[in-house]
Amino acid sequence: MARFPVMALVASVLLSAGAARAQDGGQSEANNPLTPKITLNLHNYYAGDLSGVPDEDANQFLMRGLLPHKIGGHGQLFRFTLPVATMPTASGHHTDLGDLTVMDLFVFKRGRTEVGVGPLLVAPTAGDDRTGAGKWQAGAAGILIAPQEWGIMGGIATYQHSFAGDDDRADVSLLTFQPLVIYNLPKGWYLRSSAIWNVDFEGDTSYVPLGAGFGKVFQAGDVTLNAFIEPQITVWKDDGPGVPNWQAFVGFNVQFPIGK
Repeated sequence: MARFPVMALVASVLLSAGAARAQDGGQSEANNPLTPKITLNLHNYYAGDLSGVPDEDANQFLMRGLLPHKIGGHGQLFRFTLPVATMPTASGHHTDLGDLTVMDLFVFKRGRTEVGVGPLLVAPTAGDDRTGAGKWQAGAAGILIAPQEWGIMGGIATYQHSFAGDDDRADVSLLTFQPLVIYNLPKGWYLRSSAIWNVDFEGDTSYVPLGAGFGKVFQAGDVTLNAFIEPQITVWKDDGPGVPNWQAFVGFNVQFPIGK
């Protein structure tokens, strides 16, 4: 069951590649999380080997969206992430909704460097205790992108802390950091690294993965399509169970032009 979202994403990537014509360039804009375009992301993390859970795998399918707006007169990006998680159980696997994360980023420029900062909120929308924290959480998010002649580099940092919810569930205090490196190649191809580092101050599941993958940007009329795959391996972890020793990150992004 855990493998199905991965196969579906790979199939959609291959179909899109065949339906759209390749373009030269555009990789930086297509991979920049601060690009002010309406964006739909279909992302999937398949963990084939979990620390402390022998012979088990897990999967997390993420539906993400980005909506530019100017409420209050300043350029902002509203971003949401809704996961569908598949977790190992004593009788196999269980799939259910995870917790909804929303953030609103105020975007600034300092020379060529782009910065986005804003509040973050997590709602306990999970359908099962195994796929969510059972807590309302609040925090902040920050994104810094430094364009380069060869591509882009930067990072995404978030911090969230629980403030309400199920009293029987553990509190949450989580810091994440996602280094982002995109190296552009000819004909829309690019190399990428974007593994997310997790530091759990309340639990025991902190870990640091490193990733190396590739992708390609396509143009279908005014719509930009972006498909990629990035294997990731955990290079440091604590003793907590359930940490992925390795995982495969597969994604398909669609950017729509403003006003369309």
